[in-house]
Amino acid sequence: QMHLVESGGGLAQAGGSLRLSCAASGRSFSSYKMAWFRRAPGKERRFVAAISWNGGWTNYEASVKGRFAISKDNANNTVYLQMNSLKPEDTAVYYCAADPSRTTSPLEPYAFWGQGTQVTVSS
Repeated sequence: QMHLVESGGGLAQAGGSLRLSCAASGRSFSSYKMAWFRRAPGKERRFVAAISWNGGWTNYEASVKGRFAISKDNANNTVYLQMNSLKPEDTAVYYCAADPSRTTSPLEPYAFWGQGTQVTVSS
């Protein structure tokens, strides 16, 4: 079992930055693949970024590539999403997800999910 708690969301201006954190509690965090998804108002949840259990690979959705960076701190059971050059279309609830799979696919399914943190980007 794994419990995930996101933080770091808030209001930012276009062109600004935010860093999201996802603190995990539970055993074997270091062996989990981690990801960020987001749900914009009126839209389905979509993949944003993923990182393998050991940080050996990362994967990004095309619209955030070069602006967002995912990282994993196994010593502190935390995964981060650094978001730079924010755009109004990045406005969404951001969710952290974890899965024990060793597959290289960044997409769902993920076994565990956080409650989400709101990110709002003003123009």
